[in-house]
Amino acid sequence: MSVNKTQIAVISGSILLIVLLLFANTKLPPSKEEAKMSDHAGPNNAVALTTLVQNAIDGLTIEQKSVIQKLDEAVKSGSDKKTAFENIINELDTLRLPTAAAYYMEKAAEASPIEKNWAEAGNRYYAATRFAKEADRPLLCSKAMDCFQKTLDLNPNNLEVKISLAACYVEGSSDPMKGIGMLREVEKTDSNNVNLQLNFAFFSEKSGQWDRAIARFQKVLKIQPDFIEAYLHLADAYQQKGDKAKAIESLEKYITIVDDVTIKAEIQDYINKLKNS
Repeated sequence: MSVNKTQIAVISGSILLIVLLLFANTKLPPSKEEAKMSDHAGPNNAVALTTLVQNAIDGLTIEQKSVIQKLDEAVKSGSDKKTAFENIINELDTLRLPTAAAYYMEKAAEASPIEKNWAEAGNRYYAATRFAKEADRPLLCSKAMDCFQKTLDLNPNNLEVKISLAACYVEGSSDPMKGIGMLREVEKTDSNNVNLQLNFAFFSEKSGQWDRAIARFQKVLKIQPDFIEAYLHLADAYQQKGDKAKAIESLEKYITIVDDVTIKAEIQDYINKLKNS
């Protein structure tokens, strides 16, 4: 199965920063305060979320806000709810407002509470955490968990959603080991699941368990050889261990596969710096 990757915007002189830019979900674990907030979902969350969405829309131009208002009116009063939700979500995606798009996807799931809709709402909230302000992430993670749980209530065998819910527990709750336990249960069923192995790899990376991270990223490449960004993670892990030769080897493998000429040049420049350091 393929895994979504964020587009590269900048290549820095630090291999760790390169990796972080390539994978927005490799953020640091939440602080104790954030975890505590995410564990106390309640009525105030609805108000906070509505405010967050409204603030995002308020930042648009007059013309853009007018378009969103008309699309919102169609959602509220139109007879074809499915098309109305699709239209406003697509427009919010175009405007790069992931939290607002997730909000409307959740509303779409409430209007049509099927497995696919709840899973999509959860995925959108989880994706939004990667680009949100630190203070907003616990709320979005909590919303993602709610949507993922509703998905599993409809289909307890949805492994991808189980993995995503587990990742939310690890990254956005005060009980990260519950998430790890969920991932291990999935591994018993499908050890070759790329998303599963990536989550294990990312968590090992974040906790500085470099040997485990290397083993997981190597397994990812065995399962899905075209997931070439794993070579960047491997390079970072090897460099953190002090194995410069292996780091260079991983980077050289990456530039033989990647198509983007600019990225090739930047990575090659970094390789040259490593060789001369």
